[in-house]
Amino acid sequence: MKRFIPFMKSPPTVSVLRLQGIIAAQARGAALNDAGLADLIQKAFTKGKPAAVALAINSPGGSPTQSSLIAARIRRLAEEKDIKVYAFVEDVAASGGYYIASAADEIWVDRHSIVGSIGVISAGFGFTDLIERYGIERRVYTAGKSKSMLDPFRPENADDVTRLKALQEHIHQGFIDHVETRRAGRLNADMELFAGDIWVGDAGIETGLIDGVAHLVPKMKDLFGDKVKFRVFQQRKPLLGRLGAQVTDDALGAFEDRASFARFGV
Repeated sequence: MKRFIPFMKSPPTVSVLRLQGIIAAQARGAALNDAGLADLIQKAFTKGKPAAVALAINSPGGSPTQSSLIAARIRRLAEEKDIKVYAFVEDVAASGGYYIASAADEIWVDRHSIVGSIGVISAGFGFTDLIERYGIERRVYTAGKSKSMLDPFRPENADDVTRLKALQEHIHQGFIDHVETRRAGRLNADMELFAGDIWVGDAGIETGLIDGVAHLVPKMKDLFGDKVKFRVFQQRKPLLGRLGAQVTDDALGAFEDRASFARFGV
């Protein structure tokens, strides 16, 4: 009937962009990255003239560069289209997951959601004693004294660790700058927010890292009325992957995903 009454106002639509999984340049399993999300983000902001974009986030983090690229893309489109962005955290938005969440104008969580972990981590193993035990000789030839930095088959080098720490501090400061810019005027200056700590549910309100406890659908209805409609955008696996042609790769991705979420007990 509405099609015959052109002056009848349509109910508002909110684009829901689902972002679930670890953040990684390699799109294995359900990994999130800028290239894989570019088209979805574009559609979320442009299809059907949305009244707002809601980010449904469930990510333990991952690549700092991909986190930055995704967040920057969201901000560019939000400013270009003059559309407000709301983030809704499900199980976790930690590290890079929180980096993306803070691209939103407001961040809302469930009472059990985990947020924070604003820091940088590198982990690995040392195999020096192992290869010596089996009589294996490691041969490495480089041009450039730092080319073999952090080689796990060589004894740990203090200079390598110092260089790694400098890289981590640089990335960490970029993370801090992003959060301080996006949450300007809301962060609790009396609390240590950038030491890698995490907060659960409404405990995050005091920090200023979130705006409160609320769920996506009821919050959007509060803001845009009970007749608001939702248009969901989310990544889909390629057809061959869904039919089992990438079983091994997907299994590795699922294991990596599971291990990352498990760090936060979810």
